[in-house]
Amino acid sequence: MPEETETVSILRITEQDGTEMEDVVVREFPLTIILNNQELVTLLCSPTNLKYLALGFLASEGFIRAREEVKSILLDDRRGVARVQTEGNPDIAGDLIFKRFITSGCGRGAAFYSVADAANRVVRGQGSGIGDTDPSKLTRDPCISASQVFTMMREFQRRSEVFKNTGGVHSAALTDGERLLIFADDIGRHNAIDKIFGECLWENIPTENRVIVTSGRISSEILFKVAKRDIPIIISRAAPTDLAVRTASDLGITLIGFARGKRMNVYANSWRVSESLASRK
Repeated sequence: MPEETETVSILRITEQDGTEMEDVVVREFPLTIILNNQELVTLLCSPTNLKYLALGFLASEGFIRAREEVKSILLDDRRGVARVQTEGNPDIAGDLIFKRFITSGCGRGAAFYSVADAANRVVRGQGSGIGDTDPSKLTRDPCISASQVFTMMREFQRRSEVFKNTGGVHSAALTDGERLLIFADDIGRHNAIDKIFGECLWENIPTENRVIVTSGRISSEILFKVAKRDIPIIISRAAPTDLAVRTASDLGITLIGFARGKRMNVYANSWRVSESLASRK
């Protein structure tokens, strides 16, 4: 397995002088996913947890829904190739390939449907795990206190040694509101979340009614990933986009941004956050 970081020679310049020295940078690694003997996509990523990344990406894009659908997964982590065989061997060479577009993700993330398609897919409950009675909206009511958010964010920020050493990765975590259950780093914010969901799928770790924490910007496609896993709360150190705010409001997801120190902004469905200064909805 390639190391996550690499040492390079640099020239550090200050107002006083310039100094030749060594610095640590993150590695950027291509992972090609081959689904049922058809090359699907190449992701630019960090070279860790590549099996979980491949599975999480396939689940997020709707190609698989459960571990039982995966007949085999063979990972060549030296060449950067993940070969996945699924039950039924569906044909993926049709409209899906032509509908691939570049998302707003770091490392030019790829998706296989338009934003409208994704919204419709979540609303219809296709592959989402969203409740059968009202698949268009998450109505479950697990609540979280502001103090819990602040405590989780402090632990979250301490977890990434790679970020401390390089400043070059995003992080994501699945939590139960009290502790971090799964943690992942990657150069792409989408990849970090897909690694979380891939591990949950493969290890049969439930995601329903849990919380996602991320270091990156929350865009609409991040919201769709979270909604498919029936997760009612997402928290980030960074900002959301306007479409993410509208999507979170429509889907019943509590969206918290700029969670830093002892402050945060609740952008949607603030009724799940106790001790919030925001007006309740």
